[in-house]
Amino acid sequence: MTTTTTPVLPTSLSSAGRVTQWHVVRSEWTKLWSLRSTRWSLLAAVVAMGGLGILISALRMNRWSEISPADRASFNPVEVSLGGVNLAQLAVGVLGVLVISGEYSTGSIRSSFAAVPRRLPVLWAKAGVFAVVIFALMLPAALLSFFVSQAILSSHHVQTSLIHPHVARAVIGAALFLAVVGLLGLAFGALLRNTAGGISTLFGVMFVLPPLNALLPSNWSNTIDPYLPLSAGTAVMSIHSDSSSLSPWAGFAVFCGYTAVVGAVAAYLLVRRDT
Repeated sequence: MTTTTTPVLPTSLSSAGRVTQWHVVRSEWTKLWSLRSTRWSLLAAVVAMGGLGILISALRMNRWSEISPADRASFNPVEVSLGGVNLAQLAVGVLGVLVISGEYSTGSIRSSFAAVPRRLPVLWAKAGVFAVVIFALMLPAALLSFFVSQAILSSHHVQTSLIHPHVARAVIGAALFLAVVGLLGLAFGALLRNTAGGISTLFGVMFVLPPLNALLPSNWSNTIDPYLPLSAGTAVMSIHSDSSSLSPWAGFAVFCGYTAVVGAVAAYLLVRRDT
């Protein structure tokens, strides 16, 4: 993906010679939408979140007669309708890394830090703007996938609705989860200042740790699994939880905690290292 960044002049950040957080936010908003990778990654995330669940629902209903009674009994209409989150998190995570690593690769980060010597306001503005954009796009996409999927599932009377217990929380939780995945990618990008390194680390944490954990003895694996980033983060989308997993909001809090720790280390190094 292209990471060409249009430098933002220091004068655009100041009001009467004074740098303000609001002007930094406006600058980061401009820079975010100047990236071609932003449009393509967000389009991929929206299509995945809004379309994949619908496709999965249609395929499942088309083969409903072939599904075993046990699988029918355990069928989860919310999980099926939110199936796009698995692909959307890839696009969101990659974009999160690119939001800051792209500036390091082009050298335009020097212009940002020349305009904001304290540096941290730049990181907070990037994180805030990016999180709001992701949530604002992923929530409508999740709702679209949910409502269309439930209409499809109604052909075999296995649909649900937002007023059922925990369903609204799961749908909104999908958007929250994706927003934090994006922030985790941004934190790794700021920490490593390298696109390949940030993406590799993010994917390793999210997708390599679970299968590695599965290789451990079962009593260890079952104890560790709920606290892994992916398991903890997706708990907020669960409808049915058991004693072996974290509660939805506890799991989401753990996931946010991981992101906050990586972000804090990145913030510390940001003010300690040279550009």
